[in-house]
Amino acid sequence: MTQLIKRASAEARAFGGKRQEKKHDKKFARRAKRERDDDLENAPRIDAPRKPRFAPVTFSEEDGVRFLHFGTEWVQGAMRLKKPNHIELEYAQQMMAWLLFIETPKRVVQLGLGAAALTKFAHAFLKRAKVEAVELNPSVVIAARTMFELPNDDARLTIHEQDAYDFVNDAANHGSIGALQIDVYDATARGPVLESVAFYRACRACLTPSAGVVTINLFGDHPSFVRNMKHLSEAFDGRVIALPEVHDGNRIAVAFAGPALDVPYAQLEQRAKLIEKELKLPARQWVKALAISADAGDTPNFSL
Repeated sequence: MTQLIKRASAEARAFGGKRQEKKHDKKFARRAKRERDDDLENAPRIDAPRKPRFAPVTFSEEDGVRFLHFGTEWVQGAMRLKKPNHIELEYAQQMMAWLLFIETPKRVVQLGLGAAALTKFAHAFLKRAKVEAVELNPSVVIAARTMFELPNDDARLTIHEQDAYDFVNDAANHGSIGALQIDVYDATARGPVLESVAFYRACRACLTPSAGVVTINLFGDHPSFVRNMKHLSEAFDGRVIALPEVHDGNRIAVAFAGPALDVPYAQLEQRAKLIEKELKLPARQWVKALAISADAGDTPNFSL
């Protein structure tokens, strides 16, 4: 504070009048230089610029929908303000396609929290399940709580702040998850940040041995799509199918563990009608999408 007072006083004197200007100009310049030198001498030294670990978490709103971004225009999640537990985006709705094949499991896990649409939906409507989400960026967790109405943890809801790769490689999680939903993107949103065969094998290891399903958000018009499908096929012994592309290029892949599937499409249709009635999700569209991807034609069963 003293230095600021002295500096202000010196400036006032220096510019106090034309007669004083020349007299004090050199004196003021010398004092200002000493003060700058002292400031630089005492300033903390930084060896190199520090790169932020995470992209900034930002938001936008349009037509009653709030969007999550990671500092770019790419949408990382969305919530309709009047329906906070509703899944707003079509590709995110398709991430629930595992409901066609298994009853609500004891444990449903989301890798990558985003705007928490899947996590909130499962917690609100799948009462028999313990719902968990794994998110590395603490700012995303805070955003989900404060901007997207994610409730606090309770007996049925747990948010893990850790790396998804570490989570799926933890033996404590193996063989215990019925439905695993993977949506792990960075600020560029052009492909998953975790996509190796080792990662997908660890995901498979987490599934319950009797029957388990993984849904993965991929980007259909990007080179990462082919690579991810190849890695998923290797990790799941070919038991993977990608639904047709929806808005903005998203494609949802569905991978299976457990006994081989041979389910009549008519049975899937009946299951879809029940899902639509109870959960208000467009499940019959999922059945049509499966048939298109499987090139079913007149084949009565979905087999994988």
